[in-house]
Amino acid sequence: MLETVKQNHFEPDAGAITEAQARIAPFAVRTPILENDALNRLVGARVFIKPENLQRSGSFKLRGALNRALQLSPAELQGGIVAWSSGNHGLAISYVAKELGIKATILMPQEAPKTKIEGVRANGATVRLYDKAREVREEIGAQIAAETGAVIVPPYDDPFVMTGQATLGAEIAEQVKKQGCELDLALVSCSGGGLAAGAACGIHAKMPRTAVYSVEPDHFDGMALSLESGERRKAAAIGSSICDALLVPIPGELTYPVCRAHLAGGLAVSDAEVVAAIRFAYRELKLVVEPGGAVSLAAILAGKVTVEGKIVAILLSGGNVDAEKFASYINTAV
Repeated sequence: MLETVKQNHFEPDAGAITEAQARIAPFAVRTPILENDALNRLVGARVFIKPENLQRSGSFKLRGALNRALQLSPAELQGGIVAWSSGNHGLAISYVAKELGIKATILMPQEAPKTKIEGVRANGATVRLYDKAREVREEIGAQIAAETGAVIVPPYDDPFVMTGQATLGAEIAEQVKKQGCELDLALVSCSGGGLAAGAACGIHAKMPRTAVYSVEPDHFDGMALSLESGERRKAAAIGSSICDALLVPIPGELTYPVCRAHLAGGLAVSDAEVVAAIRFAYRELKLVVEPGGAVSLAAILAGKVTVEGKIVAILLSGGNVDAEKFASYINTAV
């Protein structure tokens, strides 16, 4: 079954996750699980690192994009896909569209990172830039879909996308089990909640006792606020954040109930803490991680949750960052 219905919400079940794993396997990389002695000593725990920045298209988003696109009907394939994204979902959709030989239009905010806009275009998709202050991306997407017959593929509030992201959680659990371990904790980055919801379901399908936490930027921690209050809440969204991939201030309608059922809590990190994590990943792990992809590492380095003596998994969710900005992060004193 695609989903299990419980108390008016759905969640990907073990069967659907297994099917999704098989479906996307010919296209997605099974990224490794890493350990780092310096990190383990620093936090006093055994930390398993999942580097989805090494995934094709540069982030975990490929999983959900693949799971959706590979289930389009022949007629839907003719119409192609329209999606909106600050970058990583767009990169994933455009990559999948190129692989399947279908059309894709990606709506991106004007201030999206250059490397993400250029990457979408390099994959052959049409980029439609929009002004966040004056235009509503969902309305633009609906108009394009009506005119062209394209299928709308949202970045998180979609059962196919969420099930695709669940393959990541299942993969983490499988790889950790091969090391002879059971996870006490897992930390995953969060924006609209598609990854957090899906990954938690994937982990819990194999390790039901693992405490899974979402991690968001300060002032954009809508999931943490919602989990604490017991209902969907919008974060203050004061100013901005360097975590351009994680700026959705409120959880999705479909994702929040799943997160409420599966997450142990929500954490938030500052830009300074994220920069420190980017620097650590570069210097100690030899990995390029974008700000939004580094929040779980930031949370564990900053002591946002107690991990001493425990077995922990953290996700590096993406690595699509402008070169100039990355250079400034790794050269910034924190």
